[in-house]
Amino acid sequence: MAGDATWFERFVDRLPDTRFMQFVAAKILVPFWAWRTPVKPQPGGPRYGVQPGDNVQRMMNLIMPLKDKSPVGRAKAALAIAANKDEIYAGLDNVGTVHFARFVIVGDNICMFSVYDGDFTNYIRDFIATIGSVFDAVVRLVEGGEDVIPSEENVEKFIDWVHAHDLYQVSDLATDILRDQEAVNGETAATGDLRLLPRDLILQLRVNPNVSLGSGYRAYPGYSAAQVRRQFGIGW
Repeated sequence: MAGDATWFERFVDRLPDTRFMQFVAAKILVPFWAWRTPVKPQPGGPRYGVQPGDNVQRMMNLIMPLKDKSPVGRAKAALAIAANKDEIYAGLDNVGTVHFARFVIVGDNICMFSVYDGDFTNYIRDFIATIGSVFDAVVRLVEGGEDVIPSEENVEKFIDWVHAHDLYQVSDLATDILRDQEAVNGETAATGDLRLLPRDLILQLRVNPNVSLGSGYRAYPGYSAAQVRRQFGIGW
Protein backbone atom coordinates (compact mmCIF):
# COMPACT_ATOMS: atom_id res chain seq x y z
CA MET A 1 0.00 0.00 0.00
CA ALA A 2 1.11 3.56 -0.68
CA GLY A 3 0.86 4.43 3.02
CA ASP A 4 3.43 1.76 3.87
CA ALA A 5 6.17 3.33 1.71
CA THR A 6 9.13 4.85 3.51
CA TRP A 7 10.16 8.47 2.99
CA PHE A 8 13.05 7.29 0.83
CA GLU A 9 10.77 5.17 -1.39
CA ARG A 10 8.40 8.13 -1.81
CA PHE A 11 11.38 10.34 -2.66
CA VAL A 12 12.58 7.85 -5.32
CA ASP A 13 9.06 7.51 -6.77
CA ARG A 14 8.87 11.28 -7.25
CA LEU A 15 12.28 11.58 -8.91
CA PRO A 16 11.13 10.82 -12.51
CA ASP A 17 8.75 13.81 -12.34
CA THR A 18 11.42 16.31 -11.30
CA ARG A 19 12.98 18.61 -13.90
CA PHE A 20 16.44 17.69 -12.69
CA MET A 21 15.97 13.94 -13.30
CA GLN A 22 14.27 14.60 -16.64
CA PHE A 23 17.27 16.66 -17.70
CA VAL A 24 19.73 14.03 -16.46
CA ALA A 25 17.82 11.23 -18.22
CA ALA A 26 17.54 13.07 -21.55
CA LYS A 27 21.01 14.64 -21.69
CA ILE A 28 23.22 12.19 -19.78
CA LEU A 29 21.67 8.82 -18.91
CA VAL A 30 20.04 7.84 -22.22
CA PRO A 31 23.02 9.02 -24.36
CA PHE A 32 25.30 7.01 -22.03
CA TRP A 33 23.14 3.90 -22.48
CA ALA A 34 23.15 4.44 -26.24
CA TRP A 35 26.95 4.61 -26.21
CA ARG A 36 27.36 1.54 -24.01
CA THR A 37 24.63 -0.52 -25.73
CA PRO A 38 24.23 0.50 -29.40
CA VAL A 39 20.94 -0.60 -30.94
CA LYS A 40 19.77 -0.66 -34.53
CA PRO A 41 16.33 0.55 -35.62
CA GLN A 42 13.87 -2.33 -35.85
CA PRO A 43 11.99 -3.09 -39.07
CA GLY A 44 8.55 -1.65 -39.43
CA GLY A 45 5.23 -3.40 -39.52
CA PRO A 46 3.67 -6.17 -37.45
CA ARG A 47 5.61 -9.19 -36.35
CA TYR A 48 5.03 -12.60 -37.89
CA GLY A 49 2.28 -14.51 -36.12
CA VAL A 50 1.27 -18.16 -36.38
CA GLN A 51 -2.09 -17.83 -34.64
CA PRO A 52 -5.07 -16.98 -36.89
CA GLY A 53 -5.96 -14.02 -34.67
CA ASP A 54 -2.47 -12.60 -35.11
CA ASN A 55 -3.11 -12.15 -38.82
CA VAL A 56 -6.45 -10.38 -38.52
CA GLN A 57 -6.72 -6.63 -39.01
CA ARG A 58 -3.01 -5.87 -39.05
CA MET A 59 -1.80 -2.29 -39.34
CA MET A 60 0.43 -0.60 -41.88
CA ASN A 61 1.56 2.92 -40.95
CA LEU A 62 3.53 4.07 -43.99
CA ILE A 63 5.45 7.34 -43.42
CA MET A 64 6.98 8.72 -46.63
CA PRO A 65 9.05 11.96 -46.45
CA LEU A 66 8.33 14.28 -49.36
CA LYS A 67 11.15 15.54 -51.59
CA ASP A 68 9.59 18.99 -51.76
CA LYS A 69 8.78 20.01 -48.19
CA SER A 70 7.22 23.34 -49.14
CA PRO A 71 3.45 23.99 -49.24
CA VAL A 72 3.69 23.46 -53.01
CA GLY A 73 5.25 20.03 -52.45
CA ARG A 74 2.47 19.04 -50.06
CA ALA A 75 -0.10 20.32 -52.55
CA LYS A 76 1.42 18.13 -55.28
CA ALA A 77 1.12 15.12 -52.97
CA ALA A 78 -2.53 15.94 -52.27
CA LEU A 79 -3.15 16.32 -56.01
CA ALA A 80 -1.50 12.94 -56.76
CA ILE A 81 -3.88 11.23 -54.33
CA ALA A 82 -6.96 13.12 -55.54
CA ALA A 83 -6.20 12.51 -59.22
CA ASN A 84 -5.88 8.76 -58.69
CA LYS A 85 -8.40 8.25 -55.88
CA ASP A 86 -10.88 6.16 -57.88
CA GLU A 87 -8.16 3.83 -59.21
CA ILE A 88 -6.61 3.48 -55.75
CA TYR A 89 -9.94 2.63 -54.11
CA ALA A 90 -10.85 0.18 -56.87
CA GLY A 91 -7.45 -1.47 -56.48
CA LEU A 92 -7.87 -1.80 -52.72
CA ASP A 93 -11.26 -3.42 -53.36
CA ASN A 94 -9.55 -5.93 -55.65
CA VAL A 95 -6.87 -6.75 -53.07
CA GLY A 96 -9.71 -8.14 -51.00
CA THR A 97 -7.98 -8.17 -47.59
CA VAL A 98 -8.09 -4.46 -46.74
CA HIS A 99 -10.49 -3.25 -44.04
CA PHE A 100 -9.50 0.38 -43.98
CA ALA A 101 -7.05 2.72 -45.70
CA ARG A 102 -6.49 6.46 -45.83
CA PHE A 103 -3.88 8.96 -46.96
CA VAL A 104 -2.89 11.89 -44.76
CA ILE A 105 -0.23 14.58 -44.86
CA VAL A 106 1.59 14.94 -41.54
CA GLY A 107 4.26 17.65 -41.52
CA ASP A 108 6.57 16.95 -44.44
CA ASN A 109 5.32 13.39 -44.96
CA ILE A 110 2.66 11.78 -47.11
CA CYS A 111 1.31 8.85 -45.09
CA MET A 112 -0.81 5.81 -45.85
CA PHE A 113 -2.50 4.12 -42.89
CA SER A 114 -4.27 0.84 -43.59
CA VAL A 115 -5.67 -2.22 -41.83
CA TYR A 116 -5.49 -5.57 -43.63
CA ASP A 117 -5.68 -9.31 -43.05
CA GLY A 118 -2.90 -11.81 -43.65
CA ASP A 119 0.79 -11.59 -44.42
CA PHE A 120 2.49 -8.22 -44.99
CA THR A 121 4.51 -9.38 -48.02
CA ASN A 122 1.47 -10.84 -49.77
CA TYR A 123 -0.47 -7.65 -49.04
CA ILE A 124 2.17 -5.51 -50.75
CA ARG A 125 2.45 -7.94 -53.69
CA ASP A 126 -1.30 -7.79 -54.23
CA PHE A 127 -1.17 -4.02 -53.81
CA ILE A 128 1.47 -3.73 -56.55
CA ALA A 129 -0.46 -6.07 -58.86
CA THR A 130 -3.64 -4.03 -58.57
CA ILE A 131 -2.55 -0.39 -58.26
CA GLY A 132 1.25 -0.38 -58.43
CA SER A 133 1.40 1.82 -61.53
CA VAL A 134 -1.05 4.32 -60.00
CA PHE A 135 0.73 4.40 -56.63
CA ASP A 136 3.99 5.14 -58.44
CA ALA A 137 2.69 8.67 -59.00
CA VAL A 138 2.74 9.17 -55.22
CA VAL A 139 6.06 7.39 -54.63
CA ARG A 140 7.70 9.58 -57.28
CA LEU A 141 7.24 12.56 -54.94
CA VAL A 142 8.92 10.80 -52.00
CA GLU A 143 12.59 10.82 -51.02
CA GLY A 144 14.26 7.76 -52.57
CA GLY A 145 11.09 6.84 -54.43
CA GLU A 146 12.77 6.92 -57.81
CA ASP A 147 14.84 3.86 -56.78
CA VAL A 148 11.80 1.57 -56.54
CA ILE A 149 9.58 2.66 -59.43
CA PRO A 150 8.09 1.35 -61.55
CA SER A 151 7.05 -0.91 -58.67
CA GLU A 152 5.86 -3.67 -61.01
CA GLU A 153 9.47 -4.11 -62.18
CA ASN A 154 11.00 -3.80 -58.69
CA VAL A 155 8.66 -5.92 -56.59
CA GLU A 156 11.13 -7.21 -53.97
CA LYS A 157 12.87 -3.85 -53.73
CA PHE A 158 9.53 -2.10 -53.34
CA ILE A 159 8.47 -4.49 -50.56
CA ASP A 160 11.70 -3.76 -48.67
CA TRP A 161 11.19 -0.02 -49.23
CA VAL A 162 7.66 -0.13 -47.82
CA HIS A 163 8.85 -2.21 -44.86
CA ALA A 164 11.55 0.37 -44.13
CA HIS A 165 9.00 3.22 -44.15
CA ASP A 166 6.41 1.35 -42.08
CA LEU A 167 6.43 2.40 -38.42
CA TYR A 168 8.21 0.16 -35.95
CA GLN A 169 5.44 -1.37 -33.82
CA VAL A 170 6.32 -1.51 -30.14
CA SER A 171 5.15 -4.65 -28.34
CA ASP A 172 1.90 -4.25 -26.42
CA LEU A 173 3.37 -5.58 -23.17
CA ALA A 174 6.42 -3.35 -23.27
CA THR A 175 4.34 -0.18 -23.39
CA ASP A 176 1.93 -1.05 -20.55
CA ILE A 177 -1.02 -1.12 -22.96
CA LEU A 178 -1.57 -4.70 -21.83
CA ARG A 179 -0.29 -5.92 -18.47
CA ASP A 180 -1.11 -9.63 -18.83
CA GLN A 181 2.48 -10.78 -18.37
CA GLU A 182 2.97 -8.68 -15.26
CA ALA A 183 -0.24 -10.10 -13.78
CA VAL A 184 0.94 -13.66 -14.46
CA ASN A 185 4.20 -12.87 -12.70
CA GLY A 186 2.34 -11.52 -9.69
CA GLU A 187 3.49 -7.95 -10.22
CA THR A 188 1.12 -5.21 -9.08
CA ALA A 189 3.07 -2.05 -9.96
CA ALA A 190 0.93 0.78 -11.24
CA THR A 191 0.76 1.43 -14.96
CA GLY A 192 3.27 4.09 -15.97
CA ASP A 193 6.04 3.02 -13.58
CA LEU A 194 9.22 3.87 -15.52
CA ARG A 195 11.15 1.23 -13.62
CA LEU A 196 9.23 -1.48 -15.50
CA LEU A 197 10.30 -0.23 -18.92
CA PRO A 198 13.16 -2.26 -20.41
CA ARG A 199 16.29 -0.25 -21.16
CA ASP A 200 16.27 -1.66 -24.70
CA LEU A 201 12.84 -0.13 -25.29
CA ILE A 202 14.07 3.31 -24.25
CA LEU A 203 17.04 2.93 -26.58
CA GLN A 204 14.75 1.85 -29.42
CA LEU A 205 12.59 4.92 -28.85
CA ARG A 206 15.77 6.96 -29.17
CA VAL A 207 16.61 5.56 -32.63
CA ASN A 208 12.95 5.23 -33.72
CA PRO A 209 11.38 8.67 -33.12
CA ASN A 210 8.10 7.51 -34.69
CA VAL A 211 6.54 4.31 -33.39
CA SER A 212 3.21 2.55 -33.33
CA LEU A 213 2.17 1.67 -29.79
CA GLY A 214 1.30 -1.98 -30.09
CA SER A 215 -0.71 -3.77 -32.75
CA GLY A 216 -3.95 -2.06 -31.78
CA TYR A 217 -7.38 -3.51 -31.07
CA ARG A 218 -8.39 -6.18 -33.57
CA ALA A 219 -11.69 -8.05 -33.68
CA TYR A 220 -14.86 -8.57 -35.62
CA PRO A 221 -17.80 -7.03 -33.75
CA GLY A 222 -20.41 -9.46 -32.54
CA TYR A 223 -23.28 -7.12 -33.35
CA SER A 224 -23.81 -4.56 -36.05
CA ALA A 225 -24.79 -0.98 -35.29
CA ALA A 226 -28.25 -1.72 -36.71
CA GLN A 227 -28.72 -4.67 -34.32
CA VAL A 228 -27.61 -2.62 -31.32
CA ARG A 229 -29.94 0.27 -32.19
CA ARG A 230 -32.86 -2.12 -32.73
CA GLN A 231 -32.19 -3.82 -29.39
CA PHE A 232 -32.31 -0.46 -27.62
CA GLY A 233 -35.45 0.48 -29.50
CA ILE A 234 -33.76 3.50 -31.05
CA GLY A 235 -34.44 2.73 -34.68
CA TRP A 236 -33.10 4.70 -37.59
